[in-house]
Amino acid sequence: MGAEFASMARKVRVQYAGAIYHLMSRGDQRAAVFKDGQDRQVFLDTLAQACEKTGWQVHAWCLMDNHFHLVIETPQPNLVAGMKWLLGTYTGRFNRRHQLCGHLFSGRYKALVVEGSGNGYLRTVCDYVHLNPVRANLLRASEGLETYPWSSFNEYLMSSRRRPVWLRVDRLLGEMGIAVDSVTGRRQFAEQMEQRRAQELGEEWRRIRRGWCLGRGTFRLELLDRMCGQIQEHHYGAERREVEEERGARLIAAGLALAQWKPSELAKHSKSHPIKVALALRLRRETTLTLKWIAARLHMGSWEYLNRLLYRARKEKDHKVRN
Repeated sequence: MGAEFASMARKVRVQYAGAIYHLMSRGDQRAAVFKDGQDRQVFLDTLAQACEKTGWQVHAWCLMDNHFHLVIETPQPNLVAGMKWLLGTYTGRFNRRHQLCGHLFSGRYKALVVEGSGNGYLRTVCDYVHLNPVRANLLRASEGLETYPWSSFNEYLMSSRRRPVWLRVDRLLGEMGIAVDSVTGRRQFAEQMEQRRAQELGEEWRRIRRGWCLGRGTFRLELLDRMCGQIQEHHYGAERREVEEERGARLIAAGLALAQWKPSELAKHSKSHPIKVALALRLRRETTLTLKWIAARLHMGSWEYLNRLLYRARKEKDHKVRN
């Protein structure tokens, strides 16, 4: 499966066929992007057009006053082009309606890549989106989730013929253990969501707010593999660090295989062993990993000691070259 990357300032966009994203965009300086119900309907109409143009499938959505949440699946690797059209077109329509000009959204939109394996990660982000009015204290404890009119929660409670064609419900229902999109299935969906509402989900929500991907370790490694060679200095520090650490781990594994060492042998050999020094030199030459990280991974003591070792090794190499 091929992948494309769009390098937008400070953030790498991972694009591939079948990718699932939790998207969020706020108003410029946190200003309102929806002033009334008509604005919200214009946005949904624009989203419908974007889905028709791109083939996107929407799994969940929620419109607040100064931001929106979407969970979309992209059958084609076209997230960046689709979001550019969606945000740009809605901005133009909003500005014309309110006789404004200039930016509506802040410069960045958040795009969390979500594993779609059926192991519950899609459900986690869809629940996050559907429960957003609860977290924002827009619903009293006595009010059901369906009383908030501007999310896809209500559309999940409708029959299939009343839903937008771009809203896909089967994957979320499947992850909730609901096999059939029926009256009974929709009732089960509502009951499970009300139960979910009462749970303490701080740690799950933290992973959505702060992370760049949501899934198992193998999914993260797959994304890092796609990102290697594509990430640049202007991308987010967390992403750069994870990519560099993955690259470093691979270089170490290759070096150990060449030396016929097992990973456990790193701790058994001396801090200044020539194989360790050679590995450290290669890591410094081919990655931006810190001395502290390298020293810890290769069991070479403190970063200051490693720095002295590498200085001596480079001096010895230069001396041999000159002579």
